[in-house]
Amino acid sequence: MTHVVTESCIRCKYTDCVDVCPVDCFREGPNFLTIDPDECIDCAVCIPECPVNAILPEEDVPAHQIAFIKLNADLAKGWPSITKRKPAPVDADDWKDVKDKLSELIR
Repeated sequence: MTHVVTESCIRCKYTDCVDVCPVDCFREGPNFLTIDPDECIDCAVCIPECPVNAILPEEDVPAHQIAFIKLNADLAKGWPSITKRKPAPVDADDWKDVKDKLSELIR
């Protein structure tokens, strides 16, 4: 099993989670983070660090977010590793409670 970054991260991209990851499994895109399923060791230390509750164990991903399991795996293949916390986008707080943001994802 692995952990999955879900839709809540889109356009928020708080990076609190990357500081605590012991195996550097996070990958960074323009406005979203992913977890590389081949690197994740299922330790769960990232989950409480996410201010928008975007990280879930794969088995707990709700049905309407299942596509994010494959999306994380696919995008992680081409995005660079991120290992240090960065400032969130200036408008992250404006997006943190917005639902249905998949159309906003920049690949």
